[in-house]
Amino acid sequence: MPRGSSTMSMSFPPFTRAVKQLLIANGAVFLLTALLGVFNGAGAERWIQIHFGLVPALVVRGWIWQLGTYAFLHAGLLHILFNMLWLWMFGAQLEQDWGYSLFLQFYFFCAVGAALTTIAVSFTRILGASPMVPTVGASGAIFGLLLAFGILHANSEIMLFPLPFLIKAKYFIMGLILIQVYLMLSSAHQPGESVAYTAHLGGALFGYIWLKFIPRRGFGYAASERAFGLRNSYYRWKRKRAARKFEVYMRKHDRSDYRHDDYFDEHGNFRDPSTRDVRKKNGDSTPPWVN
Repeated sequence: MPRGSSTMSMSFPPFTRAVKQLLIANGAVFLLTALLGVFNGAGAERWIQIHFGLVPALVVRGWIWQLGTYAFLHAGLLHILFNMLWLWMFGAQLEQDWGYSLFLQFYFFCAVGAALTTIAVSFTRILGASPMVPTVGASGAIFGLLLAFGILHANSEIMLFPLPFLIKAKYFIMGLILIQVYLMLSSAHQPGESVAYTAHLGGALFGYIWLKFIPRRGFGYAASERAFGLRNSYYRWKRKRAARKFEVYMRKHDRSDYRHDDYFDEHGNFRDPSTRDVRKKNGDSTPPWVN
């Protein structure tokens, strides 16, 4: 993950592969929801929010798909426009840094992390939060991307459009997080809004956790390393077991000159005959080493 500064450019970022797919998926779900609302009224939109939005009381009862589906629903045109704009502006750079697979892992890690944070806070009922209030939107994942950009490209300059004012990314992200904290505290009597701001901060928190603790090559690399470690442990156990069987065999055949350490190392690997000290009888020769 490269860290450093970059010069301000007035050109638009590219539509990278993962960002493009996320933009299309979010746009398609938004249009489908709007069409269902046109033909079936507000009841259809409410049904979608209950079944595919994030409702903490339902998630703990087994509706775990909501941990991911809520991030593709949005409450209005401005909501999805701002989220998708930030996804494009900041996500494209991060995907270029990390690659397609790692970027998607990070995005959904932040989305699920924001959902888990929202669920945890909702059951405490602090700041007026309620486990029955549905949450929708990709803002949690977006705030994870913003935090990552602010850390990895801290000295990059961002223009606060439409004002011709440049600010370093690290200060911009710090300001956004402070604003979210203020809005969350000031909306204590509005459960829906306080829960939404909690999701934003939860996404930023899990973005930081990823950068701090997750292996730089992502979950796939960590899982493969673990799998190879288990496989190697199994093979070491097999070698030691074979060595013990060989030792029993030699003793049964009255090989009083047998010494285990002459044939096997501490890991159960068979030693190279040219390097071990085996007492040979007269006329014996050292056999060739075959690996």
